[in-house]
Amino acid sequence: MDMLDPEQLRTFLTVERAGGFTAAGRILGLRQSTVSGHIARLEQSIGRELFRRDTRNLALTADGAAMIGFARAILDAHAQADRYFAHSQLTGLIRLGASDDLVARQLPDVLVEFQNSHPGVDLELIVGLSEYLKNRMAAGELDLMVAKRLPGEKHGELLWRDRLVWAGRPGTLDVRDPVPIVTYPPPSLTRHAALRALEREGRTWRIACVSDSQLGLRAAALAGMGVVAHAESLLPAGLVTVADNGLPDLGELEFVLLRRRSVLSEPEQALCDAIIASTHRLRAA
Repeated sequence: MDMLDPEQLRTFLTVERAGGFTAAGRILGLRQSTVSGHIARLEQSIGRELFRRDTRNLALTADGAAMIGFARAILDAHAQADRYFAHSQLTGLIRLGASDDLVARQLPDVLVEFQNSHPGVDLELIVGLSEYLKNRMAAGELDLMVAKRLPGEKHGELLWRDRLVWAGRPGTLDVRDPVPIVTYPPPSLTRHAALRALEREGRTWRIACVSDSQLGLRAAALAGMGVVAHAESLLPAGLVTVADNGLPDLGELEFVLLRRRSVLSEPEQALCDAIIASTHRLRAA
């Protein structure tokens, strides 16, 4: 069987819906003879009759009824291929590092949008502490990185600044010394900021729970084991800011985009653009 022609299949489906060759021609902007020619060539290519014709009626044969499903599936596949190659010619692999709190809240929407626009690009996502990721990038193991830095640090392109807050389960009010801390392990930047602020105010503290994932921090804080220092806009579900508790101000944290090299590949530049555009939309909302 010859390759089925999408144009002929499209004409076939239009004839079936319109109920005749003349009506289909009006819909498609074709002469009736052209429509008839499409159907004749389609029938010749499959060696089957698709329509039973007489002077008054046009009806599908059994093979014609079967062709409806095949024609729709073939045209759908063509449309998907067109969308794939129209939206992105980019291919390649990007090794993206991201801090744990970003993966839980902001990054998924960025990755969904990027993959829909550039399905030929593969992503390797590495999640971890910002300082750990920075070391991996320095070793050439990451191409791009979205992570945190302390105010005053200069590495990376600033995406946004976020207020650091003390957070815990709802109802957490009076936090007494030694302050129970739920935290990432060293060299966590939020851990560093929390302990430095407590020491500056002369407060005593104890490490009540250590977890290398935000899921672990959230579980411990919701269980009432302690309070966690966290970026306010990225608080895990269920946790709330612990207000009026006498705990010291934590200041701000900065979220940045880092590139391993100054000249990016096309896929890397596309992902950078998606991350920056998403950040602007979210911060403007």
